[in-house]
Amino acid sequence: MIDWQLIVDKHGQSVWQTAYRLLGTHSESADCFQETFICALEVSKRQRVWNFSALLVSLATSRAIDRLRQRFRDSKFREEAVDLVFVPTKGPGPVEQLQVQELAGWLRRSLTQLQPQEAQVFCLRFLNGMSYRRIAKELGITTGTTGVLLHRARSKLQDFLEAT
Repeated sequence: MIDWQLIVDKHGQSVWQTAYRLLGTHSESADCFQETFICALEVSKRQRVWNFSALLVSLATSRAIDRLRQRFRDSKFREEAVDLVFVPTKGPGPVEQLQVQELAGWLRRSLTQLQPQEAQVFCLRFLNGMSYRRIAKELGITTGTTGVLLHRARSKLQDFLEAT
């Protein structure tokens, strides 16, 4: 029997961070968080899960990318949602924070233009720090395919950046 409360306690923070990093809003991240654990429950009913951490991060990434695609298809969500919570810090100033928000918005929009598997591999590698081998195992592809998808994603993102 799987202790889901223990799994949520142990892996919930990484699932939340993955969703929030991609979506940038609390409400969508909360929805994605719930969808991720529902999907994990369904997967655990079909097969034995050897690595909940990798499964949950992979599912959260996939769900978040799906939500991004829907966001940019949805005509009533025309502008990037931004949480307007400012906490005084000794970190970057307002200009730098605005640049980071603008770049994050550009990346969110650009990820929706990639093929789903390219976007997922890119996020798992660069936003979650997964190795090629771990990504390949989680997605059921070879490490070579992981490298090819990552190369395609980076090339397309570079092209998108140069076009803007």
